[in-house]
Amino acid sequence: MEIFNDLSTYKSNNKTFVTIGTFDGIHIGHQKVIKNLVESSALNGAKSVLLTFFPHPRIVLKKNEAIKLINTIDERVKLLEKIGLEVLIIQQFTEEFSNQSALNFVEDILVDTLKTSKLIIGYDHKFGKNRDGNFKQLEAYGEIHNFNVQEISQKEIGNSAVSSTKIREAIKSGNIEKANKYLGYHFMLTGQVVKGKNLGEKLGFPTANLHIKEAYKLIPKTGAYVVKAEINNETVFGMMNIGFRPTVSGKNQTIEIHFFDFNKDLYGATIQIDVLKFLRGEQKFESVELLKNQLQKDKEKSLEIISGLVFDS
Repeated sequence: MEIFNDLSTYKSNNKTFVTIGTFDGIHIGHQKVIKNLVESSALNGAKSVLLTFFPHPRIVLKKNEAIKLINTIDERVKLLEKIGLEVLIIQQFTEEFSNQSALNFVEDILVDTLKTSKLIIGYDHKFGKNRDGNFKQLEAYGEIHNFNVQEISQKEIGNSAVSSTKIREAIKSGNIEKANKYLGYHFMLTGQVVKGKNLGEKLGFPTANLHIKEAYKLIPKTGAYVVKAEINNETVFGMMNIGFRPTVSGKNQTIEIHFFDFNKDLYGATIQIDVLKFLRGEQKFESVELLKNQLQKDKEKSLEIISGLVFDS
């Protein structure tokens, strides 16, 4: 997959099939649109091109710095690569960019830059200044500028309840199974393993402490989770704690993963954690010994869940 960090760096004289959107989460609705793009472009000898935006338009337009995203840009790239997309353009979203009229957007970007032969969009797609552009306008512009427009209907997408907003809410509330169902894959946390205070090791549950550099990445509700990771081509299961470690008077939120039957040094490594199931909320225990007992119970419960997952697969 070719990646361009700005529209100005993309040059092509070949016809393209294009889709446009933020696509945070690349959920099952997004996947239907993108798979349609990839398959139909291949059948027609065109390149499949996805134009996405960063930062999220809501952050720029509503000054809503509090919004957290389901995927980092790197995670989004990885997911799109798996679907088979040929060209990804990550356009910096600014107020100036947002002020383009629908007509300018079509003529400057879709026609002149992307050489669009066919535009494939979801049923709720809006574009241009104040999101004034819609499907009917695109069809009219397409007739003038010689490109086709295909709208993937709500019925084709299937589950109308799916949206990035609803997935974010599910993750924030700890409803990981609902989020994973809507995503069509496991919600992931990607970061670097850093040195911690070795408290887990002293309790008999050594942990990999995960540092996520992207401040905009959505972190699930505090508590304990069942997780898995691919490390050196090996699937490793474990349990993760997200929280402030109230039992030992912790002050900063940490993400700590205890892997089962795994003792390799991971310091400095970048790993992806797939979050499978919420176990329990964060608790403050009266003693370290009580915390240790709970961790043992968490481990037993996790192994029971993992056994069921492995058996089902």
